[in-house]
Amino acid sequence: MSLLRTKSVEQSMADSEEPEFKLKRSLSALDLIVFGVGVVIGAGIFTLTGRAAHQVAGPAIVLSFVFAAVCCALAAMCYAEFASTVPVSGSAYTFSYSSLGEIFAWIIGWDLILEMFLGASVVAQGWSAYLGVLLDNLGVTVPESIGYGGVVDLPAIALVVVLGVLITIGIKESLRVNLVLVALKLFVVLFVIVAGIQFISRDNYRPFIPPAQATEATTGLTQPLLQAIAGVEPSTFGWGGVVAGAALVFFAFIGFDVVATTAEETRNPQRDLPIGIIGSLIICTILYCAVSIVVTGMVSYDKLDPEAALANAFTAHGQDWMATVISAGAVAGLTTVVLTLMIGGSRVIFAMSRDHLLPVVLAKVHPTFRTPWVITVVVTVVVALVAGLTPVGVLEEMVNIGTLSAFVLVSLGVLVLRRKRPDLPRSFRVPWVPVLPLVSAAVCLYLMLNLSVETWLRFLIWLVVGFVVYFGYSVRRSRLAHSG
Repeated sequence: MSLLRTKSVEQSMADSEEPEFKLKRSLSALDLIVFGVGVVIGAGIFTLTGRAAHQVAGPAIVLSFVFAAVCCALAAMCYAEFASTVPVSGSAYTFSYSSLGEIFAWIIGWDLILEMFLGASVVAQGWSAYLGVLLDNLGVTVPESIGYGGVVDLPAIALVVVLGVLITIGIKESLRVNLVLVALKLFVVLFVIVAGIQFISRDNYRPFIPPAQATEATTGLTQPLLQAIAGVEPSTFGWGGVVAGAALVFFAFIGFDVVATTAEETRNPQRDLPIGIIGSLIICTILYCAVSIVVTGMVSYDKLDPEAALANAFTAHGQDWMATVISAGAVAGLTTVVLTLMIGGSRVIFAMSRDHLLPVVLAKVHPTFRTPWVITVVVTVVVALVAGLTPVGVLEEMVNIGTLSAFVLVSLGVLVLRRKRPDLPRSFRVPWVPVLPLVSAAVCLYLMLNLSVETWLRFLIWLVVGFVVYFGYSVRRSRLAHSG
């Protein structure tokens, strides 16, 4: 029994064509770009930009976005090469199975479940909060007991259930709704950028990189792991603040990897997946940089509201009505994020169930809709319960550590698969191998070390639970274990 047994690319491709597991191929490159933009552009564009500028980087936050985008681009290229080589559902899970071996594939699949389930729940609660603000601005009040932060968050539950039904009906239908919402979200973002330009003052860009300042160090479980290990003292502003800002806003880009989970539902995955992954990342980078330039030009960085910088930047100029517009954009934006994460989570579990690492009954495909309906029901119920009944806000960093761990293994997996299977056709190839994949893995590992000790402990507990499931159930039932 080898824990490092690998599943060949040919076997992965053959499994995807089996009638009982075959999904409907209907997505184009444009669908994938919309899909990627839909999950990446969320509440971060309305809140994270101002918080990072106010607390660590000043007007130079735009440089932080550029640095973060470059780091993401390294991981995105690794994803693009894998997706064009192994166009099968499961994203990093499937990629790791083909290169690093089953135990690494299980770890990544388990991490992705954490990322997408918890991520969808957290964002659904954020959606409920923005919906409450929007309704208040329109004169409608949601009772506290059943709204955001109440005993039961009914708006969050309702959103998840509606999206679950939509996902069950079909991936193309889901993407049509996603297209409309992404279009609305982009319209609001572009409108905010254009409307904000008239209020920009050049004086607010001085100094562009504020002088470095020492900051009070956190201690105990809340301090970054790197600080706990190496005693690195935190600082704000200056070039160190720009780098710290990049580590903070990096998480605003997380989500482009979900595009790879739709490989089996893409008409021409070898060509369209790299376009979707890299195209969505480029669009999101341009929008983030534009918003950061506008918001730091409208209000001096030291006067920005870290909680609702964009809305309050307009309020500071007497444009209160813009808060309603921004809330509407956030509601539309967060809807697409929840939708995309739920689709991604269901496709990861689908791939793991088809490999018998999870109960195979979960991978059952609906005879009419050709979607994994059993998994979708499970995802919908779990996400709805967590979003509606659990204060998950404190666990947001868990989403980040799960994603970054996947980035690390995908970056290393590219090198392994290049060495093991140089014969495989690759419609997209990462340039400057092995340097870029190694840099990608190192950068992602560095960002992981900047997460809190508390987050690492929770992550280790999640991994221990995963190993119990793997060694207690999956390792003996694995499809590879019985393939000959």
